Amino acid sequence: MVNVDTALKEATTTIEGALGAALVDYGSGMALGTIGGGKDLDLAVAAAGNTDVVRAKVRTMEMLGLNDEIEDILITLGSQYHLIRLLKGRGATGFFLYLALDKGRANLAMARHQLKKIENELEV
Repeated sequence: MVNVDTALKEATTTIEGALGAALVDYGSGMALGTIGGGKDLDLAVAAAGNTDVVRAKVRTMEMLGLNDEIEDILITLGSQYHLIRLLKGRGATGFFLYLALDKGRANLAMARHQLKKIENELEV
């Protein structure tokens, strides 16, 4: 098992095109850890904003009576992918991994695969 800092570092070093990553508590909207980002990608703002996205999707699924789980949410921008992976497992409910990718350099399928692997190794 790896800690938050190690998991985030792995995300940004092993996933091609990674611009930044965060582990977020979607109950509070607070990032428990961040790596990367910059002046054009404020990860604290992204964490809070994407919390609203996750909450809205969870609410919508409840209203529709869907008895299923969200694996991930993809937001496609002109030059970036924003990937939100909800964590499951030992005490991880209520958290998500957030990954911003450069669309021109990233392989989305491989990024999703790698993020799932990181989730399985992460201990919150």
